[in-house]
Amino acid sequence: MVRFLIECEELCKRFGRLQAVDRVSFRVEAGEVMALLGPNGAGKTTTLRMLASILTPSSGQATVNGFDTLTQPDQVRRSLGLLTEHHGLYTRMRADEYLTFFGRAYGLPEAEITRRADELLHRLDIADSRKRRLGEFSKGMRQKLALARALIHDPTVLLLDEPTSAMDPASARLVRDAILALRGGARAIVVSTHNLAEAEMLADRIAIIRQGRLIEQGTPADLKERVLGNAVMELRLTEPVDGHTRALPKEVHVLESGERWLRYATDDPARDNPALLRSLAEAGASVLSLAERPRSLEEVYLKVMGNPPVAEADGA
Repeated sequence: MVRFLIECEELCKRFGRLQAVDRVSFRVEAGEVMALLGPNGAGKTTTLRMLASILTPSSGQATVNGFDTLTQPDQVRRSLGLLTEHHGLYTRMRADEYLTFFGRAYGLPEAEITRRADELLHRLDIADSRKRRLGEFSKGMRQKLALARALIHDPTVLLLDEPTSAMDPASARLVRDAILALRGGARAIVVSTHNLAEAEMLADRIAIIRQGRLIEQGTPADLKERVLGNAVMELRLTEPVDGHTRALPKEVHVLESGERWLRYATDDPARDNPALLRSLAEAGASVLSLAERPRSLEEVYLKVMGNPPVAEADGA
């Protein structure tokens, strides 16, 4: 089995003078979910379309499930399921007809199509609407059916562009649960999204793209440490902090404080936290809690996006 189900190397795409994607490189392992983040026009959708062999790269190369996206497009398309932001459903079809049509296009046996369609319609909670024409579907229902279409042939690679856009919270959660259930040793998933909380929930790794360039990538934990710096701890006492500041170890540098709490940064919590607690106990302080302050992917994203690119692309 191929270890890296998706590999991009120096992938570029130009439209006239516009450099839409500029030397993007990343790899996605089997069993991994990668979230592709960036503002509108950053190059996320263009990157996904090149991976799906819909667009031809201007330069660079990419493989999907071991197949070259330029020279083996048919094998690439059989290997992946693609959910686009604008999915172009055939509105006169009924839901079960639509999935049967695509199952046959992938060459699946009729019994397999029936089984897969039934399973997906139930998993995405639209089985009761299987005989309705797609023109009668809400935006959220259309999005779920488009996801079912992307999954009908049980692909090895999934490319999902804004999979929960236009969905109510309950439907969005259902789709997120479906994506999490699809994680496994034999499948790789790329999710392009503006929903940072969703990305943090779903992804093993994050890639942030801006003006066509991949400017940061790594696990959420790695990005938080690299971009935001050392862990920030929050200490809460049952009494005013001021009376105990002298008891703090010299390694602890207070960042901010309130009447009964303080926050400090540390590059070694395993060293500094026990020392702090010992000092406070010796001073007679009563500790209510000591915990690392949660840091979100949103903080990482906003800080990264606030840094200008190394150099601007022509026309970008």
